[in-house]
Amino acid sequence: MRTTLDRVRHAISFELIGLALVTPLGAWAFHMPMGDIGAVAIVSATIATIWNYLFNLGFDHLLLAIKGSVRKSLPVRVAHAVLFEVGLLAVLMPFIAWYLGVSLLQALLMDASFAGFYMAYAFVFNLAYDRVYPVQERPAKA
Repeated sequence: MRTTLDRVRHAISFELIGLALVTPLGAWAFHMPMGDIGAVAIVSATIATIWNYLFNLGFDHLLLAIKGSVRKSLPVRVAHAVLFEVGLLAVLMPFIAWYLGVSLLQALLMDASFAGFYMAYAFVFNLAYDRVYPVQERPAKA
C-alpha cells in the first residue's frame, strides 16, 4: 500500500498537471474568460485533491480487503476512474452553476466535459505514476 507521503505527491502532481491542461482548454471550449475557468478549476482542484486522497485511500483498503493486494487490473482501473469522477461531479456541479452564473443543466454539461477529460487523464496519469513510482508490496496481515 502507498505511504501518506506518496499519496500526497500523487494528489498534488495530478492536480497541478491537470490544472495546466484544463484551464486553457476549458476557456477555449466554453468561450469563457480564462480567469473564470481558472477560478473554477482551482476550487475544483482543491476539492478534488481532498477527494482524491480520501477516495484512493478507501479504494486501496477495499482492494486489500477483497483481493489481498492493491494491484489494479484494467477493469478495476476503469471502475476506479468512473467512480471517482461520479462522486466529484455530484459535489462540483452546484458550485460551477453558482460561480459561473449558468443553469444547472449547463453546469452539468460543463462538469461532464471536465469529468470526461479527467477520466481519460486520470487513467493515463495513474498508469504512468504506477510505473514511475511502483507500489512496494507488503505481505498481507494474517
